Amino acid sequence: MSTLSCNKHIGPPPSSSLQGVEIKTDKKFISGYNPINADSSINVVIEIPAGTHAKWEVEKHDETMRLQYIDQKPRMIDYLAYPANYGMIPQSILPIENGGDGDPLDVIVLGRRIERAQVVKCKLIGILRLLDNGEQDDKLIAVPLVDNFSNISDLKELQERYPGVTTIIETWFINYKGPNEMVSMGYSDKPAAMKVLRNAVANYTK
Repeated sequence: MSTLSCNKHIGPPPSSSLQGVEIKTDKKFISGYNPINADSSINVVIEIPAGTHAKWEVEKHDETMRLQYIDQKPRMIDYLAYPANYGMIPQSILPIENGGDGDPLDVIVLGRRIERAQVVKCKLIGILRLLDNGEQDDKLIAVPLVDNFSNISDLKELQERYPGVTTIIETWFINYKGPNEMVSMGYSDKPAAMKVLRNAVANYTK
């Protein structure tokens, strides 16, 4: 269980191994959770807690969460730390043949820090449309059901109550990989975000 008792976590804590470079749990991170709940909330697997630099990711072939390596060295973001929690939607995929990266749909979860490997029920509020070297790399924007951001329902409310947050998030994501790597196509609203999500879930089931 995360140290943040205010967040509503539905995933089990790591039970098999947490030895610095990988995390396994009794339930698979991708296939073990529904992407969308009956109450229209979404489930998000947290890979990178806010305020950290290490790049962790759920591997598609075995659904284990692992620290990423480049040239035999842990992949550390050479920029400011992640400004929000970061994770992915289980049972979703952005197919390469449709311009995606072939990975599960990414999610930026605003609010207080959430520990790695937690699966959190969130409210979808919008989407940041990005291109990573020409590939679709959209980031859903979500808030936990129980958090200081939980009263936010859409991007307009986010901007009104927390001015500058959308600018901070967009600025970070178009710069953290270095110049000219990421291109922003701007934000889209909640209905557009839900459409992208449902398409990604449908592509997974195929």
